[in-house]
Amino acid sequence: MTADHNHIDYQQLISVIGEKMAKAQKSILAAVNTQMLITYWEIGMYIVDFEQGGKDKASYGKALLERLSKDLSLRYGRGFSRSNLNYMRLLYVKYPICETLSHKLTWSHYCELLKVEDDLAREFYEKQTIIENWGIRELRRQKKTGLFHRLAIGKDKKDILELAQRGQIVESEEDLLKNPHVFEFMNFPENYQYTETDIEKAVINNLQSFLLEMGKGFAFIGRQQRITLNNRHYFVDLVFYHVKLKSYILIDLKIGEVEYEHIGQMKLYLGYYSKEINDDSDNDPIGIILSEEKDEIMVEYAMLNDTSKLIVSKYQLYLPDTNQLKRKVQEIIEKD
Repeated sequence: MTADHNHIDYQQLISVIGEKMAKAQKSILAAVNTQMLITYWEIGMYIVDFEQGGKDKASYGKALLERLSKDLSLRYGRGFSRSNLNYMRLLYVKYPICETLSHKLTWSHYCELLKVEDDLAREFYEKQTIIENWGIRELRRQKKTGLFHRLAIGKDKKDILELAQRGQIVESEEDLLKNPHVFEFMNFPENYQYTETDIEKAVINNLQSFLLEMGKGFAFIGRQQRITLNNRHYFVDLVFYHVKLKSYILIDLKIGEVEYEHIGQMKLYLGYYSKEINDDSDNDPIGIILSEEKDEIMVEYAMLNDTSKLIVSKYQLYLPDTNQLKRKVQEIIEKD
């Protein structure tokens, strides 16, 4: 009896075996990662216990790690650089209960997290990395742009602590706000006279980075989406669909300060999508106007008693002053 490799049952057999092997390999990698984290945590514990048990504690620290690195490397080979040993020590210091380590994160993730001195910020980045499934590159970018402190600005102490403990979970349109959004990935030179079209093209060319900045759940629909009313054409800069919120997200990009007319125009877009585009299963569309500047009082009056879901938020093309953001958040925590 000869096997027919084109038979549907045989192809199913191939798929089942392949899926089984892939699942096993994934489980093996997860088990290895878990054991590695536990081992590094235990090594950190041994180092701290040795330091605390010494008669002359001042003689340890940097000198101990240098000596350990040299002797362990000679005996066991790679993996015992002073930097690596320092992170193992910090892993135990910052996570004194081993069970609190997330086995969804790798040692490389924790090395990045341990660079964050602020305990609240570190807790947030750990939770958010798990929620968003960030790789190392994404985690580094969010730290560099000060995501935690941008989200924390404008919250009270209770909300800041909750943000650190839970991460940022998008449950309403307000959760899409950052202060400000940072689009440094566009790489515009300083003093470059860019246009709104330039920004829009840069967003499309860096769509992955843009979606990472905007948050989880955005699905790209299109750019310059046309709306026709009374033989007049209007164009929405960017349209997304948010899977979690089940809403169309309409984004207009503005250079300089947002004007009253921009808000009225976005309300027109929202009305059109609500009446003409939405299905019964869709929630109300959400409009986001991203501008370099905004007058808070003008925006407040322009949207007074308004029921539409419209957000006016600032963006900047260069990295924020994270130290200044940290100070502002610290002031909020200390004030409360």
